[in-house]
Amino acid sequence: MALFHDQNIAGSYVIGLPTYEANTQVQFDYAVYVKLAPGVSAADGRAAIETVTDAYPNAQVQDKVEFADSIVGQVTSLLLFVIVLLLLAVVIALIGIANTLALSIFERTREIGLLRAVGMTRSQVRSAVRWESVIIALLGTALGLVIGLFFGWALIRALADQGFDSFSIPFVWLVVVVVVAFLSGVGAAIFPARRASNLNVLDAISSE
Repeated sequence: MALFHDQNIAGSYVIGLPTYEANTQVQFDYAVYVKLAPGVSAADGRAAIETVTDAYPNAQVQDKVEFADSIVGQVTSLLLFVIVLLLLAVVIALIGIANTLALSIFERTREIGLLRAVGMTRSQVRSAVRWESVIIALLGTALGLVIGLFFGWALIRALADQGFDSFSIPFVWLVVVVVVAFLSGVGAAIFPARRASNLNVLDAISSE
């Protein structure tokens, strides 16, 4: 039996086959590591191993690069799944912003009418609504970035013994997220801003 610190491949301990077979009911080889004999090329070794694995359709023969790529592929798939969920959350957030703006315009109909009566133009009304939407979107984005970076750092610290020991901040992607949030805020305000600018001034002033 052997105990060791680096747990990337075999977990936290290794035991011999007799001990494993004596204490385990379900016996299944998850992975088999092969070291080539001196003088055997990688291609020849692979061909020899595949003569054995051909009898097992679910067995895969991988070298170090292919094994690393498979791990990266799993992480990439998980990341794509998270990105899809993030996009759904963004769509829901934009609907929420648009709904909030529509309700606020309805509640402030009289105030908007008074502003129009004292000289505020339609374009200024649309601009005010757009900036309100952008501010809401950017505040939510800033809060989300701070929380996301904190939990990312915490996750790396928690998985340090699994080989995840490097925490890097993707500044370029963060800038992209902020720009997308800005444009999304502008897009969410299109219909509420149009509704606010098209209010009849006299009807708005007389509303309760």
